[in-house]
Amino acid sequence: MLAILKREINAFFSSPIGYLVIGIFLVLNGLFLWVFKGAFNILDYGFADLSSFFSLAPWVLIFLIPAVTMKSFSDEKRMGTLELLVTKPISHMQIVLGKYFGAFTLILLALIPTLLYVLTVYKLGNPIGNLDTGSTIGSYFGLLFLIGAYCAIGIFASTLSENQIVAFIVAVFLCFFFFFGFEGLAGLDLFGNASTFVNNLGMKAHFDSIGRGVIDTRDLLYFVSISIFFLLLTSYKLKRTTA
Repeated sequence: MLAILKREINAFFSSPIGYLVIGIFLVLNGLFLWVFKGAFNILDYGFADLSSFFSLAPWVLIFLIPAVTMKSFSDEKRMGTLELLVTKPISHMQIVLGKYFGAFTLILLALIPTLLYVLTVYKLGNPIGNLDTGSTIGSYFGLLFLIGAYCAIGIFASTLSENQIVAFIVAVFLCFFFFFGFEGLAGLDLFGNASTFVNNLGMKAHFDSIGRGVIDTRDLLYFVSISIFFLLLTSYKLKRTTA
């Protein structure tokens, strides 16, 4: 698995992909949070907190993570190297995990520089340091688990087609549906008393819950379960493809 992980990381940074992903993530967030006028602008918001960042980041990642993961297996299929890969003395799940953690590591590297936002908002507070630390730490934890779930979905989507664009579109749709779709369905009042249950099937409800600063094991188990589910689906699809 470590060999696959190193291979993925090297592939990201031996081409412009890794640098573009980190750059695009930071530039988009920076523009919306500090430059563009609007609901996400921290300076216009009037409060020293990072709620704007944690509201914006999941939407940016819905497109960014599929762009990273879309070539994970689709490119292997297109180039005919998938069969060679599965003949290595490692299991299908180790291959999947190697690619999964490779994508996760790249997005994590893009997330680390955003800690500068925390320092900036900390300094902008009146008085200095007037920042809801618990909520900020909780939101970062939530973002890490959300990234893990998005990466698992993106890796799975890449096994469905040799075409990277198709894999990207499927991953974006699945990430969007799991993040916002269930909340949207619950808001239609089609499920009556079950609306709360339907809402809790979505990632947004659990992400918002963690973002309040109270890390509930039920929320963490939800994200871990989603990640494991799609990783198992990926391993199954990989076995079917190479059988």
